[in-house]
Amino acid sequence: QVQLVESGGGQVQPGGSLRLSCAASGSIFRINVMGWYRQTPGKQRELVANIPSGGSAKYAVSVKGRFTISRDNAKNTVYLQMDSLKPEDTAVYYCNLVISGSSSSGWYTYWGQGTQVTVSS
Repeated sequence: QVQLVESGGGQVQPGGSLRLSCAASGSIFRINVMGWYRQTPGKQRELVANIPSGGSAKYAVSVKGRFTISRDNAKNTVYLQMDSLKPEDTAVYYCNLVISGSSSSGWYTYWGQGTQVTVSS
């Protein structure tokens, strides 16, 4: 079993910053892609950013230049630094990790519990 614990959400004024964290624990052999998605009421969950193991990060056009994704493989943790936040960034943010539990098992996708980010004056 794998558990993901998110932290760092909250309310901030436009132009402010927040840093999200997502730590994975449990039966983890390797982690491939680590990413962040977000969702607002009535809309589909959308990719914000992701970073593959040993690869380059990818960002949604709407956040490029403002958000930075990073990972600490030793801690099985992914971060999302969000700067210059805008009201339209308001959403529930979910981390998403693709994990293998052993050298002989396949890859499985896990989701965090979600953390609310509200950008408002």
